[in-house]
Amino acid sequence: MLRWPHPRKRLRSEEAPLAGSEKAAFGDVHIFLVERKMGRSRRSFLTQLARSKGFVVEDVLSDAVTHVVSEDGEASSLWAWLKDHSRSDLSRMHVLDISWFTDSMKEKRPVAVETKHLIQDVLPEVSTPTSAAAVSQYACQRRTTTENHNKNLTDAFEVLAENYEFNGMEGQCLAFRRAASVLKSLSWEVRSSERVHELPCLGETMEELVEEILQYGRSFEVNKILSDERYQTLKLFTSVFGVGLKTAEKWYRRGLRTFPDVLEEPSIHLNRMQQSGFLHYGDISRAVSKAEAQALGSIIDEAVHAITPDGTLTLTGGFRRGKDFGHDVDFIVTTPERGQEERLLTSIIQHLKQQGILLFSDYQSSSFDMSKLPSHRFEAMDHFAKCFLILRLEGREVEGGLCRAEGDSRDWRAVRVDLVSPPPDRFAFTLLGWTGSRQFERDLRRFARLERRMLLDNHALFDKTKKEFLAATTEKDIFAHLGLEYIEPWQRNA
Repeated sequence: MLRWPHPRKRLRSEEAPLAGSEKAAFGDVHIFLVERKMGRSRRSFLTQLARSKGFVVEDVLSDAVTHVVSEDGEASSLWAWLKDHSRSDLSRMHVLDISWFTDSMKEKRPVAVETKHLIQDVLPEVSTPTSAAAVSQYACQRRTTTENHNKNLTDAFEVLAENYEFNGMEGQCLAFRRAASVLKSLSWEVRSSERVHELPCLGETMEELVEEILQYGRSFEVNKILSDERYQTLKLFTSVFGVGLKTAEKWYRRGLRTFPDVLEEPSIHLNRMQQSGFLHYGDISRAVSKAEAQALGSIIDEAVHAITPDGTLTLTGGFRRGKDFGHDVDFIVTTPERGQEERLLTSIIQHLKQQGILLFSDYQSSSFDMSKLPSHRFEAMDHFAKCFLILRLEGREVEGGLCRAEGDSRDWRAVRVDLVSPPPDRFAFTLLGWTGSRQFERDLRRFARLERRMLLDNHALFDKTKKEFLAATTEKDIFAHLGLEYIEPWQRNA
């Protein structure tokens, strides 16, 4: 229940200022204006201004607040006041300078929170310029490189997330993946559980887990999971190309525990993808190096230009994010001629087959239909023409040679390659989606929906307020539409 400055002059319900999200244009943003240093009359004026533009302004500092706005330029005194006057979790709120508010009023919508807007907490015990309180809840507002200062923590979180996924507990799985993503983004090492309390997306259970790992060097719950037979079996089976969680669970319930158990069971009929997955398991379960990815790029690029001189090949996935190793290699294939996407992919498959290096192919034709967009339900796979391949890569094609398994003397290896071919005007959206990481893309879609009233996927960006699709020829165009600072691919390893 809201408290009002003047109880005796309480407005009638039909005259009450807008405080709830049901009548607001931006119901996901709840602003609290700090009266300290601002004054009651100015606060009242700014409150009425914001509400007239469709913003929700709360009269008390509660857990509903998402954006705290202050004109107090002294960060230390402001934070001390906030902590004295609220029992709410301040780490889950943006604490902002008045400049964010004025920018939002000018734009008539909540602008993206940038570093210049933040009022950072001053914590002298931390020897780093990065404030935990300044960390955004959205991965698309954090710069995450391949350097992970908290691997001992994130490894444990990811084991727990995977175990929740194996048990069908989607909410808990997502929560731990989101928390691991926050820890990966930090430019400093967490050495105290108290620092975790100020980070977004980490609740009490996760704080206790961090404290346990910092104290004992390990998590007893994680160790128990790692030794659990069901977890080990599902992890083993799902590592096979073409075997999903449902199939792995079905095999486990039938008492199967090893690959020989599966392959020797007469009642199990493997599909083509699973047959190839088992046949080439030793190769495609092993990491692919950047040099191997580049060699495959040269081979496929040659095939593309043999078919169409104007075709282009773009490396995506982890390698575009600056990783040295990956589990497969992803490419986008494009042609300036709209409608030629499917012919291009089928011709590439035929070209690779003629070269004798195609070990497996699964082609999926395009089902993309712009008239069916926007989609309010995100689908894991987009609707563009695509193919999943296993290619034979010769060692002589790779600069520095193949990454060999111990005891492997062959002069070739099998590598997983995925190709997707969108229409030319959908290239920017496809590039953004296929670059990843998965958590970065998930938070980018969440930010678009909750903060901008937009729908984003690999196909398009739709503005629900304007009721129109927004065009983009580059990734920077998409970030600009969302009011976000552009983040380079190598900083998206969330």
